[in-house]
Amino acid sequence: MQPLPYLNGYQSEIQQQVQTLLSQGKLADVLLKRHPEIHSVRTDKALYDYTIAIKNQYLRKSQPLSKVIFDDKISLKHQALGLHSYVARKQGSKIKAKNEIRISSRLKRVPEGLLRMVVIHELAHLKEKEHNKAFYQLCCHMEGDYHQLEFELRLLLTLIDAEQNPYC
Repeated sequence: MQPLPYLNGYQSEIQQQVQTLLSQGKLADVLLKRHPEIHSVRTDKALYDYTIAIKNQYLRKSQPLSKVIFDDKISLKHQALGLHSYVARKQGSKIKAKNEIRISSRLKRVPEGLLRMVVIHELAHLKEKEHNKAFYQLCCHMEGDYHQLEFELRLLLTLIDAEQNPYC
């Protein structure tokens, strides 16, 4: 059995099922059945508009976003597909703060639900900085299927590592 690094925290039974589907070449079919098409968000402007629409629906009173972009430099080596940064700059006697969200360019060709899950994860950091219970409750409030989508993204990453990406 080859290691499944994206599924380390899951029960051994689940890991075994995924391993079996992967070795039989059926794991991609499972994802394609649930998510047959990729999203249409391709540019930084479209990503910004997509993110702001979600933010305005659930987090109207949170801090504004100054930048939302696809970033080629984000990789799984950083253990991330998205990054939220809070940048404070001193200008004279004032401190200006900006919130930025960077989403891995690898997510340009994935199903919309998986992109939405990562965007919601990064938006939740506007209110909750740590990955705690309140953070995941906020994620689930914004996307009721959050944990299932996170699992499916982990399945997709497993397929990509096995060079079986169904969305290429």
